[in-house]
Amino acid sequence: MRRALALLIPLLLASCAAPAASGDSLRYGLTLSPSGLDPHINASSELTIPLGSVYDTLVFQDSESGEFVPGLAESWEVSADGRQYTFHLRQGVRFHDGTAFDAEAVRLNLERVRDPANLSQKAASMLGPLESVDVVDTSTVVLRLSRPFAPLLDSLSQVYLGIASPTALARWGTGEYQFHQVGTGPYRFVEYIPNDHVTLEANPDYAWGPSVYQQARPHFDRVTFRFFEDPATRALALESGEVDVIGEVPPHDAERLASSGEFLLQAVPIPGQPLQLLFNASRAPTDDPSVRQALLLSLDRPQIVATVFGSQSAVAEGLLSASTAGASRVVPADQYDPAQAAALLEAAGWRLGADGRRARQSQPLSITLVVPPWGSNPEAAQLVSAAWEELGVEVDLQVAPGFGPLKQAQSTGEYNLIGVNLFGSDPDLLRPFFASEGLYNWTGWSDPELDALLVAGAESVAPRPERMALYTQVADRVAAQALVLPIRDYTNLVVRRTGLTDLRFSPQGWNPYLIDLQPAP
Repeated sequence: MRRALALLIPLLLASCAAPAASGDSLRYGLTLSPSGLDPHINASSELTIPLGSVYDTLVFQDSESGEFVPGLAESWEVSADGRQYTFHLRQGVRFHDGTAFDAEAVRLNLERVRDPANLSQKAASMLGPLESVDVVDTSTVVLRLSRPFAPLLDSLSQVYLGIASPTALARWGTGEYQFHQVGTGPYRFVEYIPNDHVTLEANPDYAWGPSVYQQARPHFDRVTFRFFEDPATRALALESGEVDVIGEVPPHDAERLASSGEFLLQAVPIPGQPLQLLFNASRAPTDDPSVRQALLLSLDRPQIVATVFGSQSAVAEGLLSASTAGASRVVPADQYDPAQAAALLEAAGWRLGADGRRARQSQPLSITLVVPPWGSNPEAAQLVSAAWEELGVEVDLQVAPGFGPLKQAQSTGEYNLIGVNLFGSDPDLLRPFFASEGLYNWTGWSDPELDALLVAGAESVAPRPERMALYTQVADRVAAQALVLPIRDYTNLVVRRTGLTDLRFSPQGWNPYLIDLQPAP
């Protein structure tokens, strides 16, 4: 069916808060220094913050309606069987280096992503079962799939599949391209110094912005991004005038800054999975569903969220955060019943001893909890551990120093719960977590009916409401086995100076529309 859906400058330092943006420049704080900045190769959400304004995508997603609207593609058709997407491309578009945008550029970009030699960490999987990219003419390209893949338009709307200049790709190669990026977006890439800064400049020729943008041209001539990995430094960077805007500000700092009258706090919901713990259903004692359910019931999750995250975050109640398509409420926030939790453990033979510890046949009720170091996971895990210790459970809390060690813990299976989540706006992100052979099936649970539901959701060509109903069934089956302990729906606390207006974000929640940012009148 056819669908035609009609910004290297010096860093300014000051001993007190500076006015919003300096002249025609903007200073933006980043909170993670990615291991690589190539969107086709690397997977960090942080890279989308600057690069979302360097690249255009074939389609964009409207944050309000959820509909996909024209980008570099003016229109498109999807075959009835969902296996062929034909894109009719916008003409007159040029990359920042002057190269003309055409169908061959699309083909080269997607083939670069798919090339196994390039070791794409994310973008390649976002293309699903893509078999070929065929150029029909200079302004028409056809994507052919081996089977339907419902998340494809969502994937194509994200910067990981942004379209880069074929000339720049050929000139710099995979190893060097991240330092010389060339797109068609409202800002041109100027410089990337790892662990220090990224600089962009406004594209004076930009004339093909999508309808999701409110401005036709950027106001700020230059944007400099600097890295502030230590959360304790972010409020200081704002107060000293090092940055004009920064995200992931610790809750209590964010609220203090907002109350000063000099800054504005913007709580941006991040779609995808919440901060959560996954139960290992293949290792004792969490192989027993009654133990898993008891551990769930013993937690006052609203109190944990309020203590760690303040008033700006919602308690997670599902496999997906509430801002994600297909989300459903399957683990209510008020599901807190320590008496029932204790009763479940007693019924399973875990008796409370005089020492306050539970044991069964002289075997202590002991669990290993492994969490990553980011996103306040350790702080939340400490409160979780304290509640379980009060229940009589011995808890070995381990903080993995990075994703690699976290993955190593997963591969050994020597854990009872593990903290891991992914961000994304399409519910298909659940598939690698809960499919029997899924890459992230860290619960170890296998259920053929659940597998079938996940495949059906990924391949559905049905209208959106019917597809989303499949994910309600997925959530119900996972919740019935008490495989997930959802804690907090992720919220990015972004703080900016009062002199900045119109800060808006893409549907994924991380990428700001820099073109729309304006100084206050």
